[in-house]
Amino acid sequence: MNLSQEQHNFFDTFGYLAFRKLFSSDEVGWIAEEFEKVLDNHGSGRAHDGSSRTMIVPTIDHSERLCTLLDDERILGIAGDILGTDFNYASGDGNYYSGDTGWHPDGGYPELFAIKMAFYLDPVGRDTGCLRVLPGSHKADSMWRNGTADPREVKKWDVAPAEIPGNVALETEPGDLVVFDHNTWHASFGGSTRRRMFTMNLHKRGKTDEELERVDGYLKHHCPVAHGYKIGGMYTDLMIDTAPPERLVHLQQLFERHALVHPEGTLPRDFPAG
Repeated sequence: MNLSQEQHNFFDTFGYLAFRKLFSSDEVGWIAEEFEKVLDNHGSGRAHDGSSRTMIVPTIDHSERLCTLLDDERILGIAGDILGTDFNYASGDGNYYSGDTGWHPDGGYPELFAIKMAFYLDPVGRDTGCLRVLPGSHKADSMWRNGTADPREVKKWDVAPAEIPGNVALETEPGDLVVFDHNTWHASFGGSTRRRMFTMNLHKRGKTDEELERVDGYLKHHCPVAHGYKIGGMYTDLMIDTAPPERLVHLQQLFERHALVHPEGTLPRDFPAG
């Protein structure tokens, strides 16, 4: 699957894309089943009582079948068109969401570097926890990034956070996929106390010294150990040992850089030859 020129233009201009019914109902069935196993067996999903968000990092890495999402031609096509075909898989979180998230970006890079793919496993609407975005807020000259306005300072405008002018509510059904630039301001409001959602973070491969410095900076804040989840490295053994050669392309750089950035959180092991 490749992006059309119109989709490229939309993402470049507004900082997000929504893909409707990308996955079939049968696919959603097994994805949701595996997701719940991961949350319940590798995280604290069984103890979730709705009083706060329950999260685990990583998510797909704990399920052999979910790992194959990183081999899916639809995922590879979308990510490859945006970031380059040699992009890095940078882990991701799994959640039973409860409550609002508030407005925030996931990064503040001077240019396109990282994207998030968000998989929603329950129907979510504008008042029931869907993702909201501020279109164009990923751009450095946007008023949301240049110091003109801050989405978190709604009191001085006397508006509710969900009513900031110009925000878009991306209502989704299970099987839809939302993709957005890490720089894009986003939030969610309302909804149930057990909204199922997981993500895959992906970013450009570093090739110059400056780019590798950016990769290492990302790893300092966006990897399992940085979130308090010690799995022995950047990825689980399951993610690596079940990988076909094509998947290894997306794992090798962060596997190696993680040992440099988080030596105390990295157990020695060889990377497959491919």
